[in-house]
Amino acid sequence: MSSPLDLTGPEERPERTEAQAPADSAERPSEHETPSRAPEAPSEPPYSADAGEDDGFDDDDDTEDAGPEVSDEIQRATEALKAAEAEDAQAAAEAGDEAEEPEAVILEPEPEPAANEPELQAPTTTRTGEPAEIDPDEMDPDALKVVLRLHQHGHQAYLVGGCVRDLLLGKKPKDFDVATSAHPGEVRAIFRNCRLIGRRFRLAHVYFKGGKIVEVSTFRANPTELEPAAGAGAEEGQGGEDLLITHDNVFGTAQQDARRRDFTINGLFYDAAEGRVIDYVRGRRDLDERFIRTIGDPEIRMREDPVRILRAVRFAAKLDLDIESRTYAAMEGAVEDLPRCAPARLLEETFRLIRGGVSAPALKLLAALDALKILLPPVDEYLRENGKEGEKTFYAFAQALDKRVSAGEVLDDAILLATLLVPISRAQPPVEESQDEGRASVSRVIEDLLAGFVESARLPRRIAERCRMLLLMQRTLTGERRRKTGAFRRHPLFNEALAVFTMTVEATGEGREALEAWQAGEVPPPRAGANSNGDAEGPRRKRRRRRRRRSGNGSGEGGGSGASSGSDAGEG
Repeated sequence: MSSPLDLTGPEERPERTEAQAPADSAERPSEHETPSRAPEAPSEPPYSADAGEDDGFDDDDDTEDAGPEVSDEIQRATEALKAAEAEDAQAAAEAGDEAEEPEAVILEPEPEPAANEPELQAPTTTRTGEPAEIDPDEMDPDALKVVLRLHQHGHQAYLVGGCVRDLLLGKKPKDFDVATSAHPGEVRAIFRNCRLIGRRFRLAHVYFKGGKIVEVSTFRANPTELEPAAGAGAEEGQGGEDLLITHDNVFGTAQQDARRRDFTINGLFYDAAEGRVIDYVRGRRDLDERFIRTIGDPEIRMREDPVRILRAVRFAAKLDLDIESRTYAAMEGAVEDLPRCAPARLLEETFRLIRGGVSAPALKLLAALDALKILLPPVDEYLRENGKEGEKTFYAFAQALDKRVSAGEVLDDAILLATLLVPISRAQPPVEESQDEGRASVSRVIEDLLAGFVESARLPRRIAERCRMLLLMQRTLTGERRRKTGAFRRHPLFNEALAVFTMTVEATGEGREALEAWQAGEVPPPRAGANSNGDAEGPRRKRRRRRRRRSGNGSGEGGGSGASSGSDAGEG
């Protein structure tokens, strides 16, 4: 049976840097996305507290509380975030030192065409006089320039993958990729505004004004289709049943390059010089029938690279296509192989689902495939334990998130992840004090998930710490904890936390009055029982008695050992 969702999307790309998720070992993405896109920190000064042991942010005003105050838990989380950002910055600097080539900053201008050089212009008709299958005006002019210049130098060159698929579906491609018979060094010799990237497989990036990049790859072959003598020795000795692709760094022909791709709808090439689509894999048929189908045996293709399960889900949700029945059955069978994939690749593909504005249908399909237990264990556990009501609540959060993303709002990865984890955080009590330096934390399952992402999936620590802080701050925004409003608003993550709270209100319908109060700059009334989670007002008042103005006004008990010499002098 086919899935109710569609499967069409861009090809996957090899890794750009060590700080980004590794590339698909068998495919190249056509979307320029990086995991964990954290925005720069706000320009305001770092957040600090000078309230000593006071839990801070009480509603009653105090003229001596000129400096911002934070609760112990938020202060600890803020310090952890600063440490994580410093650690990530150091790791990025070290990765930059190991880069194969420096990042191009100033690009050479495009060379002027020679006198005898024909004009680089895509034809609007084919050689037989029929209209071009894709209107050149719908294509990116810089990508066309790359294709036509490669043709001019005697190489085969085509627009490939997701851009061709999207144009045939009447959608606007996010970017345009080029595949060519030219080797990377040859591409670089043709384009002065070009540099090579990649360690496992060299790619050429051709740069244009405005930061635009046209990615050019050399035709590759699927290593599983090569003769044993031409295969890599790394796979010798592996069991005959182990089909997992560990490398695909083998040049090939255009037909081989099309056949090595994952789904037929992603295996289409467009010859801009001829104005025709080149279809080696019957992708046009599947586009017309609105099906997602693997190229070749689906059982083998899914076992070669189980990450294709997530790619199929993303394409289905994004393009509203159905999954062909044999392909869907192969996806169900290959779910158990997902743990064999690199955790960083799984995390990046999961983030790409969430960033695409289709997280609700995509996560529903992953749940149907029983893949959430591997990708997002706390979500899977929450859905199983809370039944239909839990599903309704969780997918309401996902839909609120999709609504913002679809409206063009760019959200930090920490906000995306925190929004999906809010239902789990609300359903489970927080760990008041973790074993990690006494740091207050969110629920244990979320702590374990974030720690696992950092340790095994290369999620930057700053993203994990920002996510934790956003979840902690929800307790103040909802009125569960009482804080000094002015100091809380000055926190660098206040706006991000308020964005998560806004989506919570949209998803649940609860807390609208508190949200309107925060948005209006007012103090929302505390919730009933707001001090029930270890934030009782009594302990805070005991801490407040330690302030100097209280101790200085008393005679008797107010004088401590530190003031004894002054008291004795006065009495003498």
